[in-house]
Amino acid sequence: MKIEKTFIKDLVIVEPIVFGDERGYFFEAYSKTKFTDLGIDIEFVQDNQSFSKRGTLRGLHYQNPPFAQTKLVRVLQGEIIDVAVDLRKDSPTYGKHFGVKLTAENKKQLLVPQGFAHGFSVLSETAVVMYKCDQFYNKQSEGGIRFDDPTLNIDWGMDLADAIVSEKDLVLPNFANCNSQF
Repeated sequence: MKIEKTFIKDLVIVEPIVFGDERGYFFEAYSKTKFTDLGIDIEFVQDNQSFSKRGTLRGLHYQNPPFAQTKLVRVLQGEIIDVAVDLRKDSPTYGKHFGVKLTAENKKQLLVPQGFAHGFSVLSETAVVMYKCDQFYNKQSEGGIRFDDPTLNIDWGMDLADAIVSEKDLVLPNFANCNSQF
């Protein structure tokens, strides 16, 4: 397993070592021991999975402290652009975002630490996304940022006029008005 650092501190791409042969492949998607050896000591408590069709855009979501979540995101089927926005007010990259293409084929994962908003767009016909969380869902602490915020100017890899977005996500505030407590 190897870690690829991004330009945002603590936001990393995890790439497993894949063993393949004529039967198919095998890899460890998560190993607490290997993560700890890489300097990542997180106790995950919940796994979430979603199925979405092409054009779906989910996010940008976060939970405020004390229920803030670290997420380890991967794609089981299909292809997405996964995006994280730094909400840590003391960070030199506050308000910056990073996006990466995660696919079932490349098997990369994005480790999104507490203090970030997270979302993804579906580029393939369908996608199954799974992510581990280090905190349980808490409705009272949830927050979000509008996916098409002009100050963030995120490239979701699709025409936003065609995006399939939930009613809940359509009414989220812009970045400047979000209620982040990080």
